[in-house]
Amino acid sequence: MARANFEANFAALPVDQIHKVEDFVATAPGVDIPLRMYRPSDAQALAVIVYFHGGGWQMGSIDSHDGICRSLANATGSAVISVGYRRPPESRFPTAPHDCFAALTWIVGHACELGVDARRLALAGDSAGGNLAAAVAILARNGEGPVISCQALIYPATTFDLDVGFDMDFEGVVLMRDEVLWHRGAYFEDEADAASPLASPLGSDLDNLPSTLVITAEYDPLHRQGELFHEALVAAGVDSTLRPFAGMIHGFAQFPMLFDEADAAIAEIGEFISKHTGAVA
Repeated sequence: MARANFEANFAALPVDQIHKVEDFVATAPGVDIPLRMYRPSDAQALAVIVYFHGGGWQMGSIDSHDGICRSLANATGSAVISVGYRRPPESRFPTAPHDCFAALTWIVGHACELGVDARRLALAGDSAGGNLAAAVAILARNGEGPVISCQALIYPATTFDLDVGFDMDFEGVVLMRDEVLWHRGAYFEDEADAASPLASPLGSDLDNLPSTLVITAEYDPLHRQGELFHEALVAAGVDSTLRPFAGMIHGFAQFPMLFDEADAAIAEIGEFISKHTGAVA
């Protein structure tokens, strides 16, 4: 029911027109991972953004995040490839980050036939997807994957320690603490996994991660998770930029028809990614 409600919230939203949309599948040992590519033009060897959708790990999909991926592609002049990772509770941690990383390596390995330039590679994601982008960047940094030019994390989840990562002043503004705990209970088979760098990158080794843009929303109970992650990245010597959006709520970037700040956020993400990948919108 939660998944159906989540999808219904986004199904009727207007979306940008874009040159081409194509669905295909990344193959990895034991799993086929759905992907959707958004191309803003016929140009070949486009810079590529690999996008991981939000939804508390349990919810959300390629379809629910169709609009934001179209907007990012148009804003950057890059191809955007959205990843349909497996979700809990059917597939628990670390399935989602491993699926996301497998999709990334498949994309890089098939860059020529996809018409993208794997040397100009960015990661992006919102909420739980921002968490997954950070996890993928850590896996790649550890020597298991390609060089990533940059990552854009939109109101990311970076820790499961809600004593530091949930601002009770904004309890019930889109997100409730019990809701976050419900997601946690579905995500982990073993509670000890919540401390893994692939689950809670805040507090882990952040050295040598790619340049990062962190978007936060003032009235988001999770805003401290983005702020603390930015501070930790800077302390680790990573080039990180924090962009707080005053008066905004968790999820605002998907609702440009309600918030002018949504377009502003996409524009800033586009400028940041284009700067680091050499893409031209």
